[in-house]
Amino acid sequence: MDMKEAGSQWKLQLQELEELRLEAYENFRIYKEKAKAAHDKLIAKKEFNVGNKVLLYNSRLKLMPGKLRSRWVGPFVVTHVFPYGAVEIMDGSTTTKFTVNGQRLKPFYEIFQEHTVEELHLLNATYN
Repeated sequence: MDMKEAGSQWKLQLQELEELRLEAYENFRIYKEKAKAAHDKLIAKKEFNVGNKVLLYNSRLKLMPGKLRSRWVGPFVVTHVFPYGAVEIMDGSTTTKFTVNGQRLKPFYEIFQEHTVEELHLLNATYN
């Protein structure tokens, strides 16, 4: 009788252990879903249209870019937008086309307005 009771206790402990393991997997899956949702919410969606001017991130300058050297080259013109984020761009000077990931692009804004600075001439003021 003692062996049968010990065997049933052992089976019960194994079932409890299996339930705890499955619960841990479920909690981890829920955590990963929440973390992915929080990460995806922070990603800015970029939409490019044919004819837009864009700048391309030069990833080769990552190691030794120089202190003030920009990592963005361009501007390039968008010639075709593929599904799932791929974009075909064309270099304006050489008219060569190549396909890049849309994550490496950002819009190029060429409209720049100069602001005039107002000059104020102060009179010689005496302070007490």
